[in-house]
Amino acid sequence: MKVVIIDDELLARGIVKEYLKSYSEADLITECSDGFEGIKAIQEYKPDLIFLDIQMPKINGFEMLELIENPPAVIFTTAFDEFAIKAFESNAVDYLLKPFSKERFDKAIQKFLNHADTTTSTQEVVETAAQSPTQQNRVVVKDGNKIKIIPINKIHYLEAADDYVKIITDEGTFLKKRTMNFFEESLSQYHFARVHRSYIANTQLITRIDPYEKEGHLLLLTTGAKIPVSKAGYMKLKEVLGI
Repeated sequence: MKVVIIDDELLARGIVKEYLKSYSEADLITECSDGFEGIKAIQEYKPDLIFLDIQMPKINGFEMLELIENPPAVIFTTAFDEFAIKAFESNAVDYLLKPFSKERFDKAIQKFLNHADTTTSTQEVVETAAQSPTQQNRVVVKDGNKIKIIPINKIHYLEAADDYVKIITDEGTFLKKRTMNFFEESLSQYHFARVHRSYIANTQLITRIDPYEKEGHLLLLTTGAKIPVSKAGYMKLKEVLGI
């Protein structure tokens, strides 16, 4: 099995490397010190298993996984993080709390070897962890070969686009492979409202709400954008704005 280690701590990577020596079937392809390197390594080598730290500079482990189409099986290595642990425990992916023993490491490897549907579990962990408060103040997207970190307050509105969501910002439009329902839930505490089946608006940018067609309305933002508002969306908007 092909293995990649992604951790910004040299000592932590060294411990995993040492413990892996017990497994002749494990082929350590490379090690990475941040999420950007990790994405490149996963795309290039297509490992069967990665050991992934969560708290890393630039982008964290969860954000890195979000940017990968079909993530490999993951054994997370992390310092104590209550929310992360809830995500792991509810989704059958193993995690190692630093510092961890060889015995605990062996259990994690056995769990991986015995577990068939690891990819689904990885995606479920990412979905759950994305609801963490530390994840919600920014959105990480791919922009060609670059990775862009968008602060929530720079988003004007979001628009459904088939399997993707268009994120319209100060710096242009970006695509993220997520659902509108996901963003509706995760952005609700940040002054965003689902005003239409296909639109979520930053309510802090609203300048006017005009009647439009039969029972609809049109939202005007400070940026000049005009967004359709459905009947249900208008009710939601009134609730959010307190009008």
